[in-house]
Amino acid sequence: MTDRPNGLTYAQAGVDIDAGNALIDRIKPLAKATRRAGADASLGGFGALFDLKAAGYSDPLLVTTTDGVGTKLKIAIETGLHDTVGIDLVAMCVNDLLAQGAEPLLFLDYFATGKLDVEAAARVVAGIAEGCLQAGAALVGGETAEMPGMYAEGDYDLAGFSVGAVERGAVLPRLSDQAAGDVLIGLGSSGPHSNGYSLVRRIVERSGLAWDAPAPFAPGQTLAQALMTPTRIYVKSVVPQIKAGRIKGLAHITGGGLIENPPRAIAEGLVAEFDWGAWPLPPVFTWLQETGGVAEHEMRRTFNCGLGLVLIVGPEDAPQVLADLLDAGEAAVICGQLSAA
Repeated sequence: MTDRPNGLTYAQAGVDIDAGNALIDRIKPLAKATRRAGADASLGGFGALFDLKAAGYSDPLLVTTTDGVGTKLKIAIETGLHDTVGIDLVAMCVNDLLAQGAEPLLFLDYFATGKLDVEAAARVVAGIAEGCLQAGAALVGGETAEMPGMYAEGDYDLAGFSVGAVERGAVLPRLSDQAAGDVLIGLGSSGPHSNGYSLVRRIVERSGLAWDAPAPFAPGQTLAQALMTPTRIYVKSVVPQIKAGRIKGLAHITGGGLIENPPRAIAEGLVAEFDWGAWPLPPVFTWLQETGGVAEHEMRRTFNCGLGLVLIVGPEDAPQVLADLLDAGEAAVICGQLSAA
């Protein structure tokens, strides 16, 4: 191919290949740090291999999840707080894997922007790597897409994809094992996690507070810092309980809150009967409810209201599961039971 006078380049069209390569060089050590049995977590190839046998599985099923961070990203973009949205991205995927009884093994990310800011993107991916470390999943690859004209200046979007495994006989929920009287154990959330942020942002707008104003519900933090608290990842405390066969069902409390998520893990003919006074409503939710004038039912179907996971456990196993979760550092509480519909 010959050079052409006045020929256009990809960079002139708005795509900087050199910036993309610089980002890859920045994140290679981050991915390498997430290596685990079965995966070497190296970047640069066209795909990634995983050895299920090396990970200790004999007759596994693969489980896949995908998710994003939603409009919580708008706060990150508007405030420059890019460091923890990657944790949110991982959490939204790997906590969903737990609901099927699966242990997270692999994670891949998709980062899309109009013009690549290497520094901001590297901070985002550093958060993704931290989330993978918390989840015990290998960050084995991803895609960075620079698409001029698709996004406003400074905007970006994230998507995540995770693969987990579960032995064939251990898939959750175990619907046939569930019965009235089974215990609901809730695991405390770190805040709204990554759901309901379109409503959160409207409430902040109504409050008249700037992002850098002191958070009324979190002393020592700005409003943005408090609302950017990353989603809690429950993998390392919950997987041992799943593998011990003590969990009959598990709901990740995401969009739809405590109203719409638990039924997805419960057998037909049974319902979750919550003791709504069993745990305190965290201050962030009290502030959101009071400032936005949000009705109780709307709170419960939009936010996790302080419980990021709800486990279904037989009454004979509940004391051991609760004790183990507390020992693992979870704010665990018995929050209700299953009842006949």
